[in-house]
Amino acid sequence: MSQATRSSFNKQLFSDGDWVLVHPQKVLGKIIEKVCLWGNTSFRVWLPSCDSIVRVDASALSSAHSSVLSTHHLTYLAAAARVADALTQDVLLAPIESSVIPLPHQIRALSRAISNERVRYLLADEVGLGKTIEAGLIMRELKLRGLVRRTLVIAPKGLVTQWVAEMRTHFGEEFRLLIPSDFSAYRRIAQEDNLWQSQPQVVCPMDSVKPLDGRRGWSREQVAEYNRERFEDLVSAGWDLVIVDEAHRLAGSTDQVARYKLGQGLAEAAPYLLLLSATPHQGKTDAFHRLISLVDAQAFPDVSSVTKERVQPYV
Repeated sequence: MSQATRSSFNKQLFSDGDWVLVHPQKVLGKIIEKVCLWGNTSFRVWLPSCDSIVRVDASALSSAHSSVLSTHHLTYLAAAARVADALTQDVLLAPIESSVIPLPHQIRALSRAISNERVRYLLADEVGLGKTIEAGLIMRELKLRGLVRRTLVIAPKGLVTQWVAEMRTHFGEEFRLLIPSDFSAYRRIAQEDNLWQSQPQVVCPMDSVKPLDGRRGWSREQVAEYNRERFEDLVSAGWDLVIVDEAHRLAGSTDQVARYKLGQGLAEAAPYLLLLSATPHQGKTDAFHRLISLVDAQAFPDVSSVTKERVQPYV
């Protein structure tokens, strides 16, 4: 259809309240008023994507209910408009999209985390205050903003199924529980050499992936293969976000223990990092230094750098 033909056709077709596409951008809009001046017809159109009203010539409009657009396409356009509008106004999207009703302190934690381009934090609320929900909100927000696609959750063995259930129930996010001891079975169906890359969202037990220095009766080759499959492949799998529950366990008694080495690997495995712990300090400054240095090694090069003022922006 030519522009002139479409202009003549649209003069008769559209009326106040109709949803239309504004060309050439194909932006969804709603007609507010028809304006006729000196033989020319134009329309005042409200654009929800930027919450503004513009005047558009009839030739630049087409019906949003044409066969070209399906119901799913219209739903997508409307949702995309809401997201784009929210991003320009720093509106938090995750609380709107999730089924959970966040508490005020959880909203504050989400707002603070998203306000910083470098999302690497220690979530240190007390037991029962919903650190899992906070982490889920931050993850969901980063996903809605297009910043995160691949997420890894590391948790103690007794909490992994709880993480899978809560992410599904509260946020509609499907996580796959991967247990390295079952990798021989996984390999029968997985196509990837690195099994950690077979799923975009993974939960796994903490102690199942910590590196080994050795094991009685094992050769160096066996230890190397064990560490490659469980630890090296894990940290090199291309994660966008890593979440560690009960993260104080990564601090270890020294910087040589396996859990701390695991923590160092995880800290370098993704640009975004959330460490969850109700008891991050436990009265041991050296252990707390090892933990907080996982968040930002440059900010905390030694124990003397651990001060209240320097730690506060990361907690």
